[in-house]
Amino acid sequence: MFKFLITLIIGLFIAMLFLNVYFRVKVLKVYKKLVKARVEFGATHMFNPAKMEAEVIPKYPKQADNIRIFTSHMRYSIRMATVLVALITMFGAVLMYYR
Repeated sequence: MFKFLITLIIGLFIAMLFLNVYFRVKVLKVYKKLVKARVEFGATHMFNPAKMEAEVIPKYPKQADNIRIFTSHMRYSIRMATVLVALITMFGAVLMYYR
């Protein structure tokens, strides 16, 4: 049971880590485009899509798709980072309680 749990958690951790790196690369590509176009917005806009649509998108209509892609990838990347932290915690708990 111990070996199965360790193998499962390590496998999930590695999968989530590679998925997180993949999305971070995608975020950086879109971020470069937004920086080149001098698009500016804050974190409040990123986590509130309604505010983003009302305030930022009208300022930069040509970059609307890139802005939406960037914010959705950032939110997804943050969710995956949360899952990674949970997996690390589970890994620590399994090591602590089953040894």
